[in-house]
Amino acid sequence: MGYVTRIVIIGGGPGGYEAALVAAQLGAEVTVVDCDGLGGASVLTDCVPSKTLIATAEVMTTFDSSYEELGIIVADDTPPMEQAARVVGVDLGKVNRRVKRLALAQSHDITASVTRAGARVMRGRGRLDGMQALDGSRKVVVTAADGTEETLAADAVLIATGGHPRELPDAQPDGERILNWTQVYDLTELPDELIVVGSGVTGAEFAGAYQALGSKVTLVSSRDRVLPGEDPDAAAVLEDVFRRRGMNVMARSRAQSAKRVGDRVEVTLADGRVITGSHCLMAVGAIPNSAGLGLEEAGVKLRDSGHIWTDKVSRTTAPGVYAAGDVTGVFALASVAAMQGRIAMYHFLGDAVAPLNLKTVSSNVFTDPEIATVGYTQADVDAGKIDARVVKLPLLRNPRAKMQGIRDGFVKIFCRPGTGIVVGGVVVAPRASELIHPISIAVDNNLTVEQIANAFTVYPSLSGSIAEVARQLHTRKASAEA
Repeated sequence: MGYVTRIVIIGGGPGGYEAALVAAQLGAEVTVVDCDGLGGASVLTDCVPSKTLIATAEVMTTFDSSYEELGIIVADDTPPMEQAARVVGVDLGKVNRRVKRLALAQSHDITASVTRAGARVMRGRGRLDGMQALDGSRKVVVTAADGTEETLAADAVLIATGGHPRELPDAQPDGERILNWTQVYDLTELPDELIVVGSGVTGAEFAGAYQALGSKVTLVSSRDRVLPGEDPDAAAVLEDVFRRRGMNVMARSRAQSAKRVGDRVEVTLADGRVITGSHCLMAVGAIPNSAGLGLEEAGVKLRDSGHIWTDKVSRTTAPGVYAAGDVTGVFALASVAAMQGRIAMYHFLGDAVAPLNLKTVSSNVFTDPEIATVGYTQADVDAGKIDARVVKLPLLRNPRAKMQGIRDGFVKIFCRPGTGIVVGGVVVAPRASELIHPISIAVDNNLTVEQIANAFTVYPSLSGSIAEVARQLHTRKASAEA
């Protein structure tokens, strides 16, 4: 019997469990060390729960905004004087029980698939113990909940420990009125007035969801606009939708502190203004879980932010130690974490591997409408990082959008001037997360706008707008060359 390669993975999120599946399939002896349950924050407290909550909000929004236009009549015994009363309500306790149930079921499914693949799952906290041994192996010490320790020998270690919510010193969450995004699923009743601090992806998603569920929402943004890291046209559409639906969006307003005053919360801004609500959600970024893992002692270099430095094949500065996911700060996406974890295992175990290419990553903001992006961005074009031609087409012109009562959104595609090769795209629409895929395929495979334009689309369909944008880019290219 030959020597079996031993892999220890610290952290069971998408970076960890996807790596475990690959390593086990390639014949390695794999141990996953995890303290919360496989799936990590992505499945248990972040991505899966938030998108489940948003699914309910989405139904509410669709019903609220389009049932009259589509000719739907709702039998209602609301007295005539109160006809503006909301027809559809939500039981947040029931919604959150479903959220937790689905998250737990997903975690169990992942554990079953990892175990079935032949990997061992250990409950506990892992840390590296010292430098690499002469034979190239490393030691990982696992501390169980009862304090007992076990030392594992590993030929390679993958750190995939994720991150946790950042907290402001003067706005500490209490889990009841002042909340971080992992605590909102313990609410049994809908907040009357919710203040959301932070207008990045997490803040925007929750602000939009709670607004749709029936809360009065104030979104506090320290920047000029919501979603400062996203396409500016897309962010402008979303901010317009937010305001139109009654959200109070406060731009250039930095929160300094949040404190409970009885059953209310007071949020003080940097300019001295004070706003109040029944609840406050802090969404001010995340901190990598890189402390207490023995990383620097093992020769692993950390950035000033605490993130682990990695190269394009997930290697750290310590031989035999790899890292994947939010702890690396590369891209806080489950899909990127999973790819980093898989690449690490392919690389160490000698399989064919392509380095991580972030210019083919597609991502989505699960607001309503959704914002999906892939490849090069408007910011890249504006900064001169790439020479590209751009066409943007509003969804308002799309026949399927008209039929469904969709007013907001657009399709935007970036292509190279000479060749017409598609290098990026943005879709703002309901289910933009599904519509971005053809553009992702184009970016990944260097397809041209001509190829996209010549592929059949269903009529009527929202995807027809993708082909129409490609046609316009192709026509303009042809006329420019003539």
